[in-house]
Amino acid sequence: MHGDGDHGFVPILIGIAREKGASAYIGDGLNRWPAVHRLDVAQLYRLVLESGSAEVRYHGSAEEGVAFRDIAGVIGRHLNLPVVAKSRDEAADHFGWFANFAAMDTPASSAWTQQQLGWQPTRPGLISDLDHIRYFGGTIQTTGALARIGAAWGVNRNNLS
Repeated sequence: MHGDGDHGFVPILIGIAREKGASAYIGDGLNRWPAVHRLDVAQLYRLVLESGSAEVRYHGSAEEGVAFRDIAGVIGRHLNLPVVAKSRDEAADHFGWFANFAAMDTPASSAWTQQQLGWQPTRPGLISDLDHIRYFGGTIQTTGALARIGAAWGVNRNNLS
């Protein structure tokens, strides 16, 4: 999920790129992340509450899969950093606890949800949204913040496999 107030994966990637001096992807960078703007998700939540079923699982993604290499490219361009490929072995050093997330290929479709609820995402896609300076205006202290997030998820450098 992305948009104003994003405190998720993309700001983490920006913080890592700042800290490491490069924006990276793993392998060929063609692994995909589904994406949706937070305002589109808000509309979906409303539709589920108004006309959805409690027994059904709805999936909200506007984009089935954005190539990780494209995400890294936008980050590198905005931070004026090189965009580099990392091997799986190098990924743990670059991304730390986030390496497994950076390597995931998780395309996802919301076609059924859209059909069932009449939901149509209309907000900017992830790459377009990343072109807004709000993502790059501040700094993220990755040393402490990433360690705390990783610890909350039960992830550390020693259990990345």
